[in-house]
Amino acid sequence: MPDLHREASAWFDSHTYRFDQFDPAALVAAKRGQQVSVLIPAKDESATVGAIVTTLRTELMDKVPLVDEIIVIDSHSTDDTAHLARDAGAKVFHVDEIVPHLGTRSGKGEAMWKALAVMNGDIGIYLDADVQEFTADFVIGLLGPLLLEDGLVFVKAFYDRPWASGPPRSSGGGRVTELVARPLILDHAPLLAGFVQPLAGECSFRVDALRSVPYVSDYGVDIGLMIDVVRDHGLDAMAQVDLGLRRHRHQDLAALSAMTRHVQAAFELRVDPSGRERTVERTAVVFRRDGDRMCLSEETTTTVERPPMRDVL
Repeated sequence: MPDLHREASAWFDSHTYRFDQFDPAALVAAKRGQQVSVLIPAKDESATVGAIVTTLRTELMDKVPLVDEIIVIDSHSTDDTAHLARDAGAKVFHVDEIVPHLGTRSGKGEAMWKALAVMNGDIGIYLDADVQEFTADFVIGLLGPLLLEDGLVFVKAFYDRPWASGPPRSSGGGRVTELVARPLILDHAPLLAGFVQPLAGECSFRVDALRSVPYVSDYGVDIGLMIDVVRDHGLDAMAQVDLGLRRHRHQDLAALSAMTRHVQAAFELRVDPSGRERTVERTAVVFRRDGDRMCLSEETTTTVERPPMRDVL
């Protein structure tokens, strides 16, 4: 453990950045002809997606030419998510219409994977669609290290997250990160121990790096990508950036339970891939109260691995 601590600490000190240390004009010059695509997987996010796209278009396309395209992948929304995103200036694709011969799975990871098939950029940025009070600093911070530091291929976000009331939390990741992902990382992917929020949805990447790896179909996608990138490119090709404050809705315990099972499945698919089916099913016992009676049921989550996009296109 002391050697692991020293290695994680050394990487943390040299590969951790903050969003406000980057100047947008300097980043535009550093693009040197590279194209930047912002990719937003979204399902029923009509309350926030329009404002996010509008901010990106006005601040980072019209005022400063840092972003070249904004793509929203609509993952079976039942509200006005697609309409609002398109009106705000995004290219909108329904998840079913991308590489349709391979069918469609449910979940965030599927939308992220399919976004690789329609993006035109050399650099991609994944953003979550549920962020409130979104600012252009999210993109500026994620692009800064990738454009200015040679050798980086992947940059992960971290931030403080306030509850509905009270001060922001600055203790690290969320509940699933600290109780589930962190122990699994220490046991199976210790090189990633220095990442503050390995399950954060925001990251930037060089497209060749992520088109070369498989994607997990649901909420295990974020940690799955990181395990593959550190394996293929090494820890020094990865960085993280402090984005300050992030406001978004918090998941209830039922959603967190399902997320936990997807994260565990992602580790199973990565730690011992040989001879396995590329699908993992995990079942949990769930308790719910129905009036004055407590009920027990089982819930099963299915996590599917998609092939590298370079093998599909």
